[in-house]
Amino acid sequence: MAQHLRNFAARFTPASSRRVSPEPDNAKQPPADRIFPETDPAIDGEDCLHDCDSCTVKYPSRFSIDEEDQLYARVDGWDTHLLVATGKDDWVRDVADEKGSIMEAIGKGEAKPTNGKMMLSASNMPFSNTPQSASDPDAIPSTVLLLPSFTYIDNVTPTLVPDLISTFINPSSTNMSPLNSTVSESNPSTPPPSPDITPSISLSPRPCPHRYLILLCSQRTRDARCGQSAPLLRREFERHLRPLGLYRDLYDERPGGVGIYFISHVGGHRYSANVMVYRRHGDGGEAAQCIWLARVRPENCENIVRYTVLQGKVVNPERHLRGGFDRSRRLVSW
Repeated sequence: MAQHLRNFAARFTPASSRRVSPEPDNAKQPPADRIFPETDPAIDGEDCLHDCDSCTVKYPSRFSIDEEDQLYARVDGWDTHLLVATGKDDWVRDVADEKGSIMEAIGKGEAKPTNGKMMLSASNMPFSNTPQSASDPDAIPSTVLLLPSFTYIDNVTPTLVPDLISTFINPSSTNMSPLNSTVSESNPSTPPPSPDITPSISLSPRPCPHRYLILLCSQRTRDARCGQSAPLLRREFERHLRPLGLYRDLYDERPGGVGIYFISHVGGHRYSANVMVYRRHGDGGEAAQCIWLARVRPENCENIVRYTVLQGKVVNPERHLRGGFDRSRRLVSW
């Protein structure tokens, strides 16, 4: 099976996405089989019909979730997504209540994004620099990851959040922007600053090196199942990504590969585990798709890697697909 995956990864070449008109009325709520193709055994082989038979990782015996609700198209839409590095995998119930944090400065501050709704997630990404003083939050610079632009911004502190929003978030691409609509030719992963704003000297953008991202809700203060499932899924994803040369740990910044991050509550913990897969347009482009899955179990990880991460297809969407977007066709599920 590992050799089969290696051969598949070696010959996998992502299809280029066509450009589309930027008018917002092009965006429609499509049926699940239009926004993301479902795997088809006639095309993808019989393996797409079966869960991993070598998986030894299991959820706790009392891990019970909602199996009845319809999932698709029942998530609130978002336009940008900001992951904040905290070096932790659990947080207070509402991350905006973390005293002195970047999340608090964003959630409760006066400066708000002007380019649509921003999803805010605390994450287990490590700090960009060694904290100088734990007693002074502004002396602890951190990193944020802005999506869909796939841009890291380093040296962020709570007091610099207004600059972060005005300089980087407001002019950035959104989930409904045509691909590469605001991307500079010199650095395709970094959104250009607004022409009316002088960028902060402290804030430092750089492109995220990963080709794909897998985000796992791990916030056990909201639901114990998220805290139980996330580390088990990460272990199983790692097992399938390593033979392909695609696994990247928290400190691995080699180009390409798959970054796996724990994030705070995204909603729908009764459908745990929630998994969000961001897929770039080409090697250095922005996110072309986000595919949001739920009811994910360890035995699903192999096919998620093979079909969802690498091909943008969904296995058993009736059970797993909550929603997402495809910028190449201006389609969203909300």
